[in-house]
Amino acid sequence: MIKLTRRSVAAIEPSSVRMFYWDTDLAGFGLRVEPTGRKSWVVDYRPGAGGRNVVKRRLTLGTVQELSPEDARKRAADILAAVRLGSDPVLERKKERAIPTFREFAATFLKDEAGRLKPNTLRNYTSYIRKHLNPALGSIQLDKIAPADVAKLHRKVGKTRPTTANRLLETIGSIYRHAALAGYVPKGANPAAGIAAFREEDRERYLSTDELARLGETLTLAETDGLPWKESRSKHTPKTNQRTIIDRHAVAAIRLLVLTGLRMREVLNLRWKDIDFERGIALLADTKTGRRYAVLNAPALALLKDLARLGEYVIPGAERDKPRADLNRPWRAIRAHAGLHDVRIHDLRHSHASIAASGGVSLTIIGKLLGHTQPQTTQRYAHVVPDAVRAAADAVGNRIAAAMAGKSAEVVPLPERRAANE
Repeated sequence: MIKLTRRSVAAIEPSSVRMFYWDTDLAGFGLRVEPTGRKSWVVDYRPGAGGRNVVKRRLTLGTVQELSPEDARKRAADILAAVRLGSDPVLERKKERAIPTFREFAATFLKDEAGRLKPNTLRNYTSYIRKHLNPALGSIQLDKIAPADVAKLHRKVGKTRPTTANRLLETIGSIYRHAALAGYVPKGANPAAGIAAFREEDRERYLSTDELARLGETLTLAETDGLPWKESRSKHTPKTNQRTIIDRHAVAAIRLLVLTGLRMREVLNLRWKDIDFERGIALLADTKTGRRYAVLNAPALALLKDLARLGEYVIPGAERDKPRADLNRPWRAIRAHAGLHDVRIHDLRHSHASIAASGGVSLTIIGKLLGHTQPQTTQRYAHVVPDAVRAAADAVGNRIAAAMAGKSAEVVPLPERRAANE
């Protein structure tokens, strides 16, 4: 044993075997010297209650280049003090090293949740992880990711895509809940917690009567003569005389979206065996809100009856017994020709609900048509209802006014309002 000082450590020469030199001032603190000449500080201890029957454990603190004798001795003293209080540094370090990186655990998360999450949710999670989370956080261990790391990514993505940035926070929260169940982080740990989400403006875009007419004309043209090639440059659709003919089933899917108000995946996942033509309903086995029946109106039923059956699904994909993946390419071509550049596919669902509301259909019934489980979800269409409410109010008011004037209680037109400056 020697007193480990700068001078004594520098004087130690390597031998042909690994050697240990223990400090005279602090029991358990020592220096390991390799045959290569590498010198490292170590600390030995007995975990738990100690005693000679407990096997010693050894922890490496760092090399002599990284730590001075004074710093190494202080660190060793702190570790030995923690051991006396019940700590086991070697075991804790092993656990720490066993914690996976974000990329590693995100892959496990997607695999474990594949059978529980809805397909669309799983696709979104996969996309967020691949495009945004792994590039920024993938190489960091789960327990080392700080709120500052997440906030930086959130700000970066939020500059151009605030909605996506907010979805990243939700994805991180889901991953960390799973990590807590796996024992990698404490319950409730979530570096995305407390980060304020960007404000998301509710986007309300409804097709007008004129726009619906243009859409109808474009859909007919797309499946018959085809759209002018300059407006649809998809290399995957057949071109005849520089026109792009859109697959009839893809056109039918778009018609069904606006006729029924169904979600895109509900239409694309619809199977022939789930349609009851006699009762005019369709079983939607796996929707955002769970299994439900959807009412099919007469135009939708007529469309379906006239549509060729090419496989198990109403709208088949490249493989006949698998549903079509999406409608992005045909929809981009169709909306460009129809001049509906800002209209998303989901806006067709909003338009269906808007027309129902303006026609006097109650919000309760609209919620049932759309498959909403929460009344507040349907409330977004409440501002359209006043047109029908105003018509009813005018009718009632006219009758009351006529009765009070001693006239017939028939509906009479209200006098025109005078301008404020007359």
